[in-house]
Amino acid sequence: MALSSKPALRQTQSLTMTPQMQQSLKVLQMSRAELEDFVQSEIEANPLLQRAPSGALPSFSTSDYSVEDFGTVQHSLQDHVAEQINLSIRDKTERHIAELLAETLDESGYLHADLAQIAKRLNVTPEQVMRVLHQCQTFEPAGLFARNLAECLRLQLIADDRLTAEMTILLKHLDLVAKRDFTALKKLCDADDEELSEMLGELRGLNPKPGLIFDSTPALTIIPDLLVSKTPNGEWSIALNPQALPRVLMNEDYSRKLNDSSLSKEEKQFLRACKQKANWLTRILDQRAQTVLNVGEKIITHQQAFLESGAEALKPLTMQMVADAIEMHESTISRVANQKYMMTPQGLFEYRYFFNAAIRGKTGDDIASEAVRIKIRTLITQENIDSILSDEAIVQNLDAEGIVIARRTVAKYREELGIPSSAKRRREMKLHAQKR
Repeated sequence: MALSSKPALRQTQSLTMTPQMQQSLKVLQMSRAELEDFVQSEIEANPLLQRAPSGALPSFSTSDYSVEDFGTVQHSLQDHVAEQINLSIRDKTERHIAELLAETLDESGYLHADLAQIAKRLNVTPEQVMRVLHQCQTFEPAGLFARNLAECLRLQLIADDRLTAEMTILLKHLDLVAKRDFTALKKLCDADDEELSEMLGELRGLNPKPGLIFDSTPALTIIPDLLVSKTPNGEWSIALNPQALPRVLMNEDYSRKLNDSSLSKEEKQFLRACKQKANWLTRILDQRAQTVLNVGEKIITHQQAFLESGAEALKPLTMQMVADAIEMHESTISRVANQKYMMTPQGLFEYRYFFNAAIRGKTGDDIASEAVRIKIRTLITQENIDSILSDEAIVQNLDAEGIVIARRTVAKYREELGIPSSAKRRREMKLHAQKR
């Protein structure tokens, strides 16, 4: 049977997103800061657009929100160190020594000073410089003013009362850690596989560059998109935050020029295109605001118990549930949940915080995964040296409360909370007890 090919026509249907639709989705996903930058660039490129005056924050009778609640400004490393020097070092000479030491800190917080030269320059003894250095090494965050990695990690362990003899040996042999020579490390530390694994995990939990948590520029302020408060009659008020809504207006002077007969055809075409873009921008900003409000309202309606009682009262919620409720696609809800925030009586939260997987309860009621995390943390904070809970013991405690959960899930949630294993917690408590 001979095979041959020939051209054929076939009709198909497909959905193609227009550039306007694509831009609209991008605007929906933008954070407040990104949206501000986008709107500003549109205003600068379009003579028909101008920024409208921003509205004032509404008053709340039962909730006291202020701009200071919405975010913080981050200090630079040098500012932070200077504050601690002024607070903790009273002697004028010693303060001068500390200031010279601080000048040599790199962005990671490491010291690059020649101590002998500082002593000579200030006409003080090397012992005085070393004494001031030791005092500076007690500053927060732990690890600042270290002269090498081992000293940086050692300072952090000292600050947490976790510097054991075994960890001291480990810090002296970081080259073997880098080479992953576990056999030699177990012999040096007189540790078995589990103990060495715990110690290495403890090292990984330290910050090798503590100075990097600071920045020389102010941190971006988080301003909530939604404000949630309780009214005097006990109902919940949900409103868009005017400070998070960039407003634009049509410049009427330029708009009137569309009817100016003295303008050329090209000039009128340019102004018509600008007016079309201005109308489009106004429309998508309104659509974005309405969608952010709609999603926020559905979240709050579902999570009212959280507003009253906090994280332990969170209910399971998926993006698909919200999408079905407001008749939108789940991907749209995901875009809205990205970097959108609401101020509630319980604090400032990202939309994503309220989406939680369901953990099955014995009674058939689902429990939010975040609520289970809170219960795990509460159980562990109630421990003492004689009652350290293993992951299996936590499973049994939760089971007694009607929460059915696997041990590996407990371990996963515990690690997400930054809580060490039961063996490590027991070792830390013993170390604290010995030092009292």
